[in-house]
Amino acid sequence: MFKRLAIFIIFLCPLLQFSQDYSALWKGHFSYNNIKDVSSGNNRIYAASENAIFSLDTQTNEIEEINTVNGLSGETISTIYYSETYELLVIGYENGLIEIVFDNDDAIISVVDIINKPTIPTTDKRINHFNAYQDVLYVSTNFGISVFNLERLEFGDTYFIGNGGSQIQVNQTTIFGDYIYAACMDGSGLRKALVASPNLIDFQNWQTINSGNWLSIESQVDKLYAIGTNRRIYQIANDVLTERFLYPDIPMDMRTVNENLVVTTQKEVFVYDTSFNITSQAFIDPSFDTQYNAAIIDSESIYIGTRDFGILKTLLVNPTVYEEVHPDGPLLNIPFSIEAEPGGLWVTFGEYSFFYNPYPLNSRGFSHLKDGNWINTQYSDVFEARCLNNVAINPLNTNQVFISSFFSGLLEVNEDIPTILYNETNSGLESLTLPDDPNYIDIRVGPTLFDKNGLLWTTTTLIDDPLKSYNPSTNRWESYSFTDIISDGFSGGNLGFADLVIGPDDTKWIASYKFGVIGFNENGGAQLIKSISKQDENMPIELATAVAMDKRNQLWIGTLNGLRVLFNTSNFFTDDNVKVTEIFIEEEGVGKELLFEQFITDIEVDGSNNKWIGTADSGLFYFSSDGKKTIFHFTKDNSPLPSSSIRDVSLDSANGIVYIATSKGLVSFRSGGSSPLEGLESAHVYPNPVRPTFNVVDEKVKIKDISENVNIKITDIEGNLVAEAQSRTNQRYSGYNLEIDGGTAYWNGKNMANNVVASGVYLIMLSDLDSLETKVLKLMVVR
Repeated sequence: MFKRLAIFIIFLCPLLQFSQDYSALWKGHFSYNNIKDVSSGNNRIYAASENAIFSLDTQTNEIEEINTVNGLSGETISTIYYSETYELLVIGYENGLIEIVFDNDDAIISVVDIINKPTIPTTDKRINHFNAYQDVLYVSTNFGISVFNLERLEFGDTYFIGNGGSQIQVNQTTIFGDYIYAACMDGSGLRKALVASPNLIDFQNWQTINSGNWLSIESQVDKLYAIGTNRRIYQIANDVLTERFLYPDIPMDMRTVNENLVVTTQKEVFVYDTSFNITSQAFIDPSFDTQYNAAIIDSESIYIGTRDFGILKTLLVNPTVYEEVHPDGPLLNIPFSIEAEPGGLWVTFGEYSFFYNPYPLNSRGFSHLKDGNWINTQYSDVFEARCLNNVAINPLNTNQVFISSFFSGLLEVNEDIPTILYNETNSGLESLTLPDDPNYIDIRVGPTLFDKNGLLWTTTTLIDDPLKSYNPSTNRWESYSFTDIISDGFSGGNLGFADLVIGPDDTKWIASYKFGVIGFNENGGAQLIKSISKQDENMPIELATAVAMDKRNQLWIGTLNGLRVLFNTSNFFTDDNVKVTEIFIEEEGVGKELLFEQFITDIEVDGSNNKWIGTADSGLFYFSSDGKKTIFHFTKDNSPLPSSSIRDVSLDSANGIVYIATSKGLVSFRSGGSSPLEGLESAHVYPNPVRPTFNVVDEKVKIKDISENVNIKITDIEGNLVAEAQSRTNQRYSGYNLEIDGGTAYWNGKNMANNVVASGVYLIMLSDLDSLETKVLKLMVVR
């Protein structure tokens, strides 16, 4: 009943916003290892990671995920609270946003009142704690206390309780007796006021009972406790503080659960009875070297939110054995570089700055999505390789991959096990050289890529011979100088390389920081090298950020300030007047440059020669093959992207999946397209039969594994033409009943008269226009 009332209220309040459920085509691949807060209710434990939540059913052990695909914002979560009375989960964020998730309901409500308050600095809007009392939540924030009514789903008063009504950081509130107490920072101490006072908005009604900085305050039946930044817990009686215990490490959380006081420090969990006797104490398990952030209990177990292992579950009466509980996912929610494979994905977590500076060096492993499960390799297993970035999969042995380190060299991984780290001692890789420290070792390997012959090409920053090849079969390295372009590898101004692609003529196209796009070809030993970076070559800036070769051998170039295309790549080395071209489109009768001055982070070409283009702050674009038509434009506001800052994009062409790495997590979009095959031997149609329950108009019949240049005719059993399409004419998203997207065709079940066909057997006749190969498929339609 409460929930239905809340839904009605939504339509009356402009500051409440619905979020959509995108689970049909999107999937979240979030990490749930770093748990910031926990809550419980109705036999479920709720755990919040940085920007996603999971729940554990304590009776069935079923785990459910709540993330941007379900409608969460993707912002950074700071605290959560579950209300059994109203059957809803309240989520607080560092930016002041509050979101409400109802049980058994797809709707997620965003409450933006705090975000929209102009009188509160952006840095002070963080939600620190929710304290439920009767039908309201007291919301502790970095500016004071706000009151949120759970029944009406609306804000009431805001209390600025600092001296003179100033804004101060409140970490937690609690109700004890007739008073509401607040634990404050900034030297503002512990404060209290009569909870029934009609004028709590007046700071003069708040009394300071102790100065200093306080992390938390909590009531337990007939007792009141507070914890200060000095790591001491005090019992408060008649406004007098009595020290009870000094914790050996920093207290992170204090709460009351079923009359038990639960205190979580970075390394321990203490459970106290009403007489402050320790009834249970959970230590850090050596098998799970981590930090504790928050904990909650039920009648049998302790559930500990950790920094690295999700929830650790252990027995309340004997907390010695720990069980790791969280959804499957990658190591972290900060993907830096991704590389898709059929049915899987490799993820690294970098990283280096815009200026190609890897410092401060990070110590992170990598993740591999394989057969629907995540295999996570910790830093301890990668031979101390720092700043892992680009992944290259060996096309001749897909169980072998190479991962670049932007400090330590090149890591070889076989069957998901790191086997060797290539550096200056055992390979052709070179360290940069500091003029004042000849012993300094720093091997900054960036973009790497296998060519069609199984030769690995790597780029190393700040050396004279940055381009190197490695043959895994012979263990042979070759080095190639760029001094014709970059006179001095270390001091020549080129801080790094952003991307690498290899053309059909074996030319290596490399996006550089200082010299635009560099083209290199071995040319049988008579090496060719040239760059294009200047304004008179129509480059908007010398800083290139992405390159991609499309199916027409046109080079698409992303830069810090926009998009360019090199339409004729064949004469690049011979033409003295090579220029790149911008793409112009028409919007509302006005011509404009496509992606004008956008910071482009990645370009990917799919099986239909369409382009996926990621940007630094404007989301992800999907363009037609010539860039003239925008098919999709996904942002944080209109899709499950947790951020509009796109770091990398990779395509699983075999399964029609687009993986998208953002600054706040990883998601995938099932675009449905696939790469064409050489012939028609594997072509098939599904679903077959088409049953009455199948929504053929929207979900469409798929004809998969077709060749690149194909004609498709669909006829009824009597030979009457129902639909027809050709690869280069009836492309997807063009409004035809039968459309072709790379290696897959889509039919909406309609005939030439635009009516859904009747029940019967239909013939799908495929003709390869290049090889003249044909194939006929039969399809049963039941309506």
